[in-house]
Amino acid sequence: MNIIFGINFDFRKDTKDPDVDKGSSTLRKYHQLLWTKTLPNGNYFCLSDLVENVYLFYRASEEEQYQLSSDSIIHTYSKWKRTEYLINQIPKEKIDEFLNIGYTIGGYIIFPSNKVNNLPSINQERGTNSQICDRFDITLECIRRFYIKEDSPLMETLKRYENFFNLFVNFKGYCEFFFLQDLTMENFTQINFFLPFTNFNQFPFPKTIEEYNLYKKNAIDFCKKRNKRIENYVNNLK
Repeated sequence: MNIIFGINFDFRKDTKDPDVDKGSSTLRKYHQLLWTKTLPNGNYFCLSDLVENVYLFYRASEEEQYQLSSDSIIHTYSKWKRTEYLINQIPKEKIDEFLNIGYTIGGYIIFPSNKVNNLPSINQERGTNSQICDRFDITLECIRRFYIKEDSPLMETLKRYENFFNLFVNFKGYCEFFFLQDLTMENFTQINFFLPFTNFNQFPFPKTIEEYNLYKKNAIDFCKKRNKRIENYVNNLK
């Protein structure tokens, strides 16, 4: 795939659609380049962009096929009503800095997009579940628990896509495949949360300026580290 790849490319420059996941053709090409590779289970994750009305498509067999879509994993909450009172107290340039890094490739991942039994997809559920609120660090904790069969607010949703997660064998395989190592600790047994984790017992939004700044710092640090891992991987492809 002959594309010019850059970890600093801002996908907003590639589309007028406010939904960058859907509108940016460059983002889709980046996803296809990065994730078309050998899976931890030994199969080749060959992603196609040629299936009509499907973002990316993977066919493991006649019985096992996957529709996949892009999802943002770095959220500033700058347009959420619940955090408006915080955002209004933070200088615009600080929010812009956060947005700018979030719109690079380190701020995106793919998930299965087809609905099962007309129930919400992973993207939909993690965005609307009040115990997750689109926090990717908390989403990853749910995925970690899924692999070791521990309950979480996303367990039933993740179980609907069990075959997809089996492609990566275990949590370590999943994290290494998607360059998520810097969001984990202790040999993939713990998550390096953006904010102190309360075991799903508290509302996950930052509640104070201090909490928001900590959340912002940790999210930006993770995205930069992930971008570097991605850059190293792409350079080794050349």
